[in-house]
Amino acid sequence: MQARKKYVLLGLCTCCWLLLFYWGGLQERLLALLTRRRGEVVRPWPDWLDRALLPGYAENAELQNGGGPGESPRQRRQAWASIYKNSHCRMDTCFDFGRCRGRDGFRVYVYPPEKGDRVSESYRKILASVAESRYYTSDPREACLFVLGIDTLDRDQLSTQFVPNVDERIRGYPLWNDGRNHVIFNLYSGTWPNYTEDLGFNVGQAILAKASLNTEHFRPGFDVSIPLFSKDHPQKGGERGWLLRNTVPPRRKYLLMFKGKRYLTGIGSDTRNALHHIHNGKDIVSLTTCKHGKDWEKHKDARCDHDNQDLWELCRFCLQQSSDLHAADANNGVCLFPVSFWHVPQAACIPVLLSNGWELPFSDVIQWNQAVIEGDERLLLQVPSTVRAVGVDRVLALRQRTQMLWEAYFSSVDKIVLTTLEIIKDRVYAHISRNKFMWNALPGGLVVLPEYSTHLAHYPFYYLNLGISPGQEFTAVIHAVSPLVSQSQPIMKLLQVVSKSKYCSQIIILWNSEKPPPHRSKWPPMPVPLVVTDGRRKTSSRFLPHVTIETEAVLSLDEDTVLLTSEVNFAFHVWQSFPERIVGYPPRSHFWDPVKKIWGYTSKWTNEYSIVLTGAAFYHRYYHYLFSHYLPPSLRALVDRTSNCEDILMNFLVSSVTHLPPIKVAQRKQYKDMPGPQSTNMAPWATPEHFNQRQDCVNTFASWFGYMPLVHSQLRLDPVLFKDHVSVLRKKYKDLERA
Repeated sequence: MQARKKYVLLGLCTCCWLLLFYWGGLQERLLALLTRRRGEVVRPWPDWLDRALLPGYAENAELQNGGGPGESPRQRRQAWASIYKNSHCRMDTCFDFGRCRGRDGFRVYVYPPEKGDRVSESYRKILASVAESRYYTSDPREACLFVLGIDTLDRDQLSTQFVPNVDERIRGYPLWNDGRNHVIFNLYSGTWPNYTEDLGFNVGQAILAKASLNTEHFRPGFDVSIPLFSKDHPQKGGERGWLLRNTVPPRRKYLLMFKGKRYLTGIGSDTRNALHHIHNGKDIVSLTTCKHGKDWEKHKDARCDHDNQDLWELCRFCLQQSSDLHAADANNGVCLFPVSFWHVPQAACIPVLLSNGWELPFSDVIQWNQAVIEGDERLLLQVPSTVRAVGVDRVLALRQRTQMLWEAYFSSVDKIVLTTLEIIKDRVYAHISRNKFMWNALPGGLVVLPEYSTHLAHYPFYYLNLGISPGQEFTAVIHAVSPLVSQSQPIMKLLQVVSKSKYCSQIIILWNSEKPPPHRSKWPPMPVPLVVTDGRRKTSSRFLPHVTIETEAVLSLDEDTVLLTSEVNFAFHVWQSFPERIVGYPPRSHFWDPVKKIWGYTSKWTNEYSIVLTGAAFYHRYYHYLFSHYLPPSLRALVDRTSNCEDILMNFLVSSVTHLPPIKVAQRKQYKDMPGPQSTNMAPWATPEHFNQRQDCVNTFASWFGYMPLVHSQLRLDPVLFKDHVSVLRKKYKDLERA
């Protein structure tokens, strides 16, 4: 009986609870209905009593009315679909590989600009970089890739650089073919206020090399995201990174800094207006610039003369918002140059990117997680704690990677354009393309030619990363220009000396004399193979990638070089420790002449050098391939025309790859066989004309590279116990002391 009462009471309580829940929900729906009928009253944001103490980035009216005009994601997708009708293009569907299979392979043709065309300074630099590259062709029938002569960089209709009627003009090209095998360069698109990615013409099936590409519109494996650069960006060379030394621990005055323009509305304004919340004025600072809008100069004060660019060197991390890379000036409709983003890695300040929806430049090949801290604009307040948690070892690694990326891919327009072409080329020839390691390790992908090899161990600058050592043998290449008339000539002595080395694998004589080479019986007997090769009377032929060279190490020698076998062995041992550099005996140096404003060349013995002549030097055979395939034909033609300067050009090439000086070994000053006192003929390399030619070559080479790649050094490596007062029995290279 008691149990029945308990169950009845529990059931009544449950029914009452359900009725109460139902009645309350009904009243809530009724109240909402009445509210909608009477019209909802929106309460304004309250005024802060202490607003004078809180520096606002937006006014109350702006907060009340929202962040300005904008487009919904659906509107952006519809705009994109109407402009880019081939949004699903990939290399296998929208690229004609048949044009790249000919004898000439990967060639790029630039349409000649029409008379009266306006070409911006930036696009002129792009076209010049393509025209000066090793892929350029003036014959469209040989071309694999086409570049428009029409300036398509600025597609903002409010800009003075805007070129109209592009759609009609490109359709008139007989080779347009709906854009197949064409690449279109673009930096700015759309116009105020929404800045959609509207180029104003249909790109068709063309590859889009565009700055500030949205990830939603980026076609992976087809388009190329490029960095946004200003018209002042250098054509060639560019500044080196500012990191001179990597101190441990990496201490700098500021932990995090933001420097940029202030936007009240529009792209990125929400995040920009909230930056003051993380500013503490101590180790986290936020700075804005006056240079914004048309009339900033009318209202400037003394502080506007300083842009605080030097502060980047004092910061460990630099905050970069995606609006820095997409933003536009609402006052005049001109897109802003986010130059600061590319100067940040140059200053070795680690970028902290709040780049929601932005495809990072060259993202196909660059591993950006090894160079930047990627954040989220919606989690701005967590940025300070995130950067404080980054360890010292990672800071050092990130800082080094920023320098490598800046110098390898972003420091000049030339490198930006060549990187774009190389990425497309790797897609065309995927079976011999560079891997991610080649792109992201020193010295960068531009100087790694996969046609030479796709195996990392075949390149001299990867030995340390792979933990391997170079081979134990070398090939001697002797450059011969004089006919063989006597068994006492210097070349005969040189053959005997080199062949006695236990590390010598073979000797190649590059015959460049006007007379035919002598019969094999005329050469002295040797314990190693001897190969005589026709040099075609070209001085540059000594650095051709001869198929007979099978060893990694190459000993380059002039026919009148005078060395000892022990000197050859010691230099080879040193090269095995520095396989990416030139190691040898005869040093030279360069200097800047402030009066004539030119580079000078000197053979005087001083306390430093920057060149080791290849008349007696070791280097890796890969540099033969670079010399003949990376350098332009014009430089090799200069060498052949003057029969001079090939050794200087090789030093320029190797130093530009390694950013390191060559290495001089031992003390020998004279390495040439001098004519006897009775001789009236002066050696060709000793004439004033020869020296003046070399002076001119230094300036010509520096002009092509865009900077001076040669690096001075004061290092000379001698054997252990060299000239020490100990028994000669303890010295391995005792003969070097008498050289």
